[in-house]
Amino acid sequence: MLSLISRNIPKSLWGRIVPTFVVLIAVFAMWRSFAYDIAPVSDPGALEFSSSRLARIAAWQQTQIDAGAFSGAVAAIARNGKVAYLGAAGYRDRDKTIPLQPDAIFWIASMTKPVTSVAAMMLVEEGRLDLAAPVHRYLPEFKDMMVGVETTDPASGQSRLTLEPQKRPMTVEDLLRHTSGLVYEGGNTAVQKLYRESGLYDTGLARDGTLNDFVSRLARLPLAHQPGEVWEYGHSADVLGRVIEVASRQPLDRFLDSRLFQPLGMIDTGFWVPPEKLARLVDAPAGARIRPDRDVTKPTTLFSGGGGLVSTAADYLRFGQMLLNNGELDGARILSPANRPPDAGRIRCRPTFNSPAATWGRVAVRPSGSASGSAAMRPRAGWPGSVGSFTWSGLWGTYFWIDPAERLIAIQLIQVAVGLRPFHPSFSQPDLRRLPGSRPRRADIRNRGDRSGLA
Repeated sequence: MLSLISRNIPKSLWGRIVPTFVVLIAVFAMWRSFAYDIAPVSDPGALEFSSSRLARIAAWQQTQIDAGAFSGAVAAIARNGKVAYLGAAGYRDRDKTIPLQPDAIFWIASMTKPVTSVAAMMLVEEGRLDLAAPVHRYLPEFKDMMVGVETTDPASGQSRLTLEPQKRPMTVEDLLRHTSGLVYEGGNTAVQKLYRESGLYDTGLARDGTLNDFVSRLARLPLAHQPGEVWEYGHSADVLGRVIEVASRQPLDRFLDSRLFQPLGMIDTGFWVPPEKLARLVDAPAGARIRPDRDVTKPTTLFSGGGGLVSTAADYLRFGQMLLNNGELDGARILSPANRPPDAGRIRCRPTFNSPAATWGRVAVRPSGSASGSAAMRPRAGWPGSVGSFTWSGLWGTYFWIDPAERLIAIQLIQVAVGLRPFHPSFSQPDLRRLPGSRPRRADIRNRGDRSGLA
């Protein structure tokens, strides 16, 4: 039949039909990748949300904008695979002249970490990465890293830093669980002072540098803790990003784009914002220190797996829906349904700006809160959420949480510099959880009490 058709079509016309047919196939494939519609449903009540309660989100955001807490915010809530709410309040620019739109692009900072962790687990499932393997199998420079131990002379009161070898090698799983001994520079310990004084950030974060360069500099410094003994926020995900590059034999940006962003239809997520999209990029907060790795307006070769990505609420909803669907979205299988985040269990957590009321690992997971658990590991009162819900946030106020029991995803994106104003981004997290509500229609929802903001 095809040969008969081809014989009856002039070659000049056939030459135009074939490319058109190919384009139509490509368009159909792109359409299918966006089958998860990000337009909010017309009736949130169908998803058991109250429209009047959802309206509290924009009202609360406007109150914060009027008070000068931040310039603008985007929030999105999805349930059962449908978007109940997607809205923006305030302005995109610091001068407050350009209204913020729901498709605004934000630097999501540490919300990059779950993305990097998913990428690592993809390689684990393919047999290309071993969770139990020492990091030095992939990054030889990590083999002889020492651990810094700070002691105080009782007579003089002077503190000094001594070095000791690792009791056991840092593993890939330690990177996923933040139990590697790697930290951030923000603190007063001797190791954190070394981070600041070493030039690690002044020269190691150049946008024309590489992740390999940065990780090699990091490996010359001591660890703050013995691997596996203490949970502390730090550069674990950046090192994990470099491990992914070695295991996949690809730069991190290329691996994420081909294996995650394109299959999931995350069209606005990457390590920098191209010129044609700059009009949607939200201004950095006034007074914020803009290090080279945070200047997302310029192309980069330094792909920070711990905090380099930009994204939108719609894109991150797609990523969250994939997690909620046990690793699949619109026919794209990213992870096995059996894949679960490795967590830090009862490992001691050094206090940070993050809440200790969770089991920390690849994401922060709300535990059962049984009476036998320590008070620090039980859920805080006033933070609605089901057991098993998980969350993460970013430095300038980006935040998401997923509640598998309620089939719910919530995201809020703001940009505010920590420490420059009385408002801290993490203060908005419980507010976002409490503000929306649902129309309870089933007894099991009605009787759950402290859950996902359901009232």
